[in-house]
Amino acid sequence: MQFQQLLYFVAVAEARHFTHAAEQVHVSQPSLSQQIRALETELGAELFSRARGNITLTDAGEALLPLARRILADADTARHEVQELVQLRRGRVRLGATPSLCTGLLPEVLRVFHDRHPGIRLLIEEGGSHDLVRELARGALDLALVVLPLPPGSPALTTVELLREDLVVVSAASSRAPRGPLRIADLRDQPLVMFRHGYDLRELTVAACRAAGFEPAFTVEGGEMDAVLGFVRAGLGMAVVPSMVAGRAGPGFRVTPLAPPGLARTIALAHRSDVAPPRAAREFQRVLLGSRS
Repeated sequence: MQFQQLLYFVAVAEARHFTHAAEQVHVSQPSLSQQIRALETELGAELFSRARGNITLTDAGEALLPLARRILADADTARHEVQELVQLRRGRVRLGATPSLCTGLLPEVLRVFHDRHPGIRLLIEEGGSHDLVRELARGALDLALVVLPLPPGSPALTTVELLREDLVVVSAASSRAPRGPLRIADLRDQPLVMFRHGYDLRELTVAACRAAGFEPAFTVEGGEMDAVLGFVRAGLGMAVVPSMVAGRAGPGFRVTPLAPPGLARTIALAHRSDVAPPRAAREFQRVLLGSRS
């Protein structure tokens, strides 16, 4: 049973005339009649009574008509839904980002995108860069803001560099932490508050300390960004955080830059190389990249 056959059948059922139905569906009358006969052969029943040129539905035709109309209506609905998606009136974007970027870089970009495409749902997942790479690999995200370089063994991802951000040291405003620019070596005897495993900031900080010849001392570890800042404000230790985060930390903190060469991280937008992102995700990528200019 073909879609076109159902279309022709409904046209004849409504027009009660083969020639008029053929004109309505823009096909020759012999072609329409042939397709109707093929449909009847497949179903094993006549659909029309053609006595003396008077076209009426048989019992089989009466039974098929509402079903055929429903199938045609569903197909029209499906066509409309796809067209809306293609034209960005509906759809979704599943975006992953680190907590610092969710509160720093993304809000304005999300607002611009939502203003342009209010029918697109924005689903945001926060997590460490390593976690987001895994979510991209298993198809749970369309796009993710990740930190370069990607961890060893990462899946094949296409990345576009967005920004390079300096890292700074935050401590409680009431602490006796050094006030001038700090070298990484100056953290040797300082208690540190550390992020949970999976955060790129954890790996970056630990690697920098080891490169300076020491193992960092953690007073508290395992927190997310907000928790780490809360522990620092309470005086439990210092933390290495992005300058974007430090700039919005509010009162109760002292922000100390790192002495040259310092530490920095490179943020990139990533998606799987083997699967093209959906149209809505590609449009979001365009808006995000355009926000850099």
